[in-house]
Amino acid sequence: MAEDREHQAQEEGTLLCAQGDHVIHCLTVIGQIEGHSEAPAGQKTTKYEHVIPRLVAAQEDPAVEGLLVLLNTVGGDVEAGLALAELIASVSKPSATLVLGGGHSIGIPLAVSARRSFIVPTATMTVHPVRHSGVMLGVPQTMHWFDQMQQRITGFVASHSAMTEKRYTQLMLHTGELVMDMGTVLDGRRAVKEGLIDQLGGLSDALHWLYREIEGE
Repeated sequence: MAEDREHQAQEEGTLLCAQGDHVIHCLTVIGQIEGHSEAPAGQKTTKYEHVIPRLVAAQEDPAVEGLLVLLNTVGGDVEAGLALAELIASVSKPSATLVLGGGHSIGIPLAVSARRSFIVPTATMTVHPVRHSGVMLGVPQTMHWFDQMQQRITGFVASHSAMTEKRYTQLMLHTGELVMDMGTVLDGRRAVKEGLIDQLGGLSDALHWLYREIEGE
């Protein structure tokens, strides 16, 4: 049984924590979020088609009482990341996210998608506009698509955090911080101060909150 749990944690990035007072499904989002296209060889990725069934299993398994999502991501596929964020937000059981290291770009909607979000002081989150690395047409329709996608992200973040759409846009369009780019880097304390993340804390804080929520239902 212990070997099965170790294999599951190493190969799948997910773990059913059943040694404590409550059964918590732990899910990790590490590296680049991989969507419709495969990431280059050698990159650490989280494949959205692997994460979706794990979230469905956590929702449907009667033994699972809560969900904990650990994040250390550089971002990645916008549609895949937003889809996962919507799925986490729709889980009916108590859920918490914890940002460790980084929760950048499309990792931000994931970070705010649970009922309660946590971040360690040394973690960082980069708020910047939607980018595209492939070939695209220089036509008005392309700009309209970018604008629509950005509105979806901004709206989701604002509806799942204490940060307003206006403030998120201000941070996103800031030009005095990133070299050759626009945006803002928030460390853990500032992310909480800005209202993007609910609480400064680590693993024990997130688990303690989950236990209280489970026992209060």
